Amino acid sequence: MDATVTLDQGMAFHGTASKSGFTLKMDAHPSVGGDGDGFRPLELLLVGLGGCTSMDVVSILRKKRQAISGFEVRLHADQAKDFPHVFTDITIKFIIRGRDVDPKAVERAIELSSTKYCSAHIMLEHAATITSTYEIVDEE
Repeated sequence: MDATVTLDQGMAFHGTASKSGFTLKMDAHPSVGGDGDGFRPLELLLVGLGGCTSMDVVSILRKKRQAISGFEVRLHADQAKDFPHVFTDITIKFIIRGRDVDPKAVERAIELSSTKYCSAHIMLEHAATITSTYEIVDEE
């Protein structure tokens, strides 16, 4: 996997991933010379974790023939007060909408994602405590 990050102006950068070719904008907070007009790098780590585990859990639930009609993941990260402000605790809340979704299937999907499939989760758990919860919203 390769990526390129290029300075745009001020503290704004464009990052491009070689495999997908997609580009995104990153920028620093105004207090450190940015315009606040893009993702911060650590935000991307948190969003990446959310995307990684979401793809796993949805894929597993579909394979288990769970009738999901909606899915959302909410993430929160606490950071160390001192530099380098690493993540110390991360909470992940999965919200699954559907009809007769089996809680055991959801629990197993989250477990498989966090212990076997989600590379971002497995890497970040070396730096932070990661806690997952879920809510099933029954849509009859």
